[in-house]
Amino acid sequence: MKSKKIAAHIILALSLLMGSVLPLHAEGDKSQVPLADPYILLDEGKYYAYGTHDSDGIRCYSSDDLHSWKYEGQALNKVNTTESVWFWAPEVYHIGDRYIMYYSANEHLYAATADSPKGPFHQVGTYQMNALLGSEYCIDSSVFFDDDGKAWLFFVRFNDGNCIWQCQLADDYITPLPGTLRKCFAASQPWERKMGRINEGPNVIKHGRYYYLTFSGNDYHSPDYAVGYATTTNIATGSWEKYAANPILCRRDELVGTGHHSLFTDKEGILRIVFHAHNTTESIHPRLSYIGTARFNGSRLEITDDPIIRPTVTATP
Repeated sequence: MKSKKIAAHIILALSLLMGSVLPLHAEGDKSQVPLADPYILLDEGKYYAYGTHDSDGIRCYSSDDLHSWKYEGQALNKVNTTESVWFWAPEVYHIGDRYIMYYSANEHLYAATADSPKGPFHQVGTYQMNALLGSEYCIDSSVFFDDDGKAWLFFVRFNDGNCIWQCQLADDYITPLPGTLRKCFAASQPWERKMGRINEGPNVIKHGRYYYLTFSGNDYHSPDYAVGYATTTNIATGSWEKYAANPILCRRDELVGTGHHSLFTDKEGILRIVFHAHNTTESIHPRLSYIGTARFNGSRLEITDDPIIRPTVTATP
């Protein structure tokens, strides 16, 4: 019995000494990545996660396997921008020899560039939508790169509740092209109007001849915040038809407030969805990131019943 106690003390001491490098497993399998509006980039064999959390910028985490994550610091800090508050909903793409981050700050859209996915990112120009909308408030930008090389920006305006719009980007992948601004849709299905009239968090993928514009409905404060999608076969027209059986993700397992997601393909070629959920069923903040699995069943996009990945963090910031 005494030897067992000694062994237990040794294990405890080692765990304390190595706490900075061993994964910290969350109680109740709750995610340890405190990112709302999450986005994951797979770049050169490594995953990078970005999202809404810090008041003064955008933080970054990295992972080799989607399960265990390392905090990499801030990829974007307000000192490298013209704004000081509300850094929300980033996406990062590796384009040529640079990385472009699309994000919202102070309820305006911006783009920033860096030489590394970890940053530091520096803001490019002024409001991204300045040429088309001036200083009008906009949030939740997301970019889709089509097979023909054209890039399409999807984002949220506040002129019909929270509604989703689109436009084409110029060859610099930042500047909106005049004449391409189109309204996609506003809240119209009952599940989207349980709290407010909100469609937000757009993210587009293509499968076969269909484009899928996935989005969130409801206010994010609602436990019924959820994900649905609409489709079109012609992305330029902005004529999207919502899936009649929406939402496809809502209240998964014990998680509530499941929304503002992005879709990506992992190293094994599996379609994944990263989304945030409320901290608990009783408290919203900080919202946490979870990773599920998606698939196409014919022309239907589905979230599978595979276990949700609940990320751990190897070291706290």
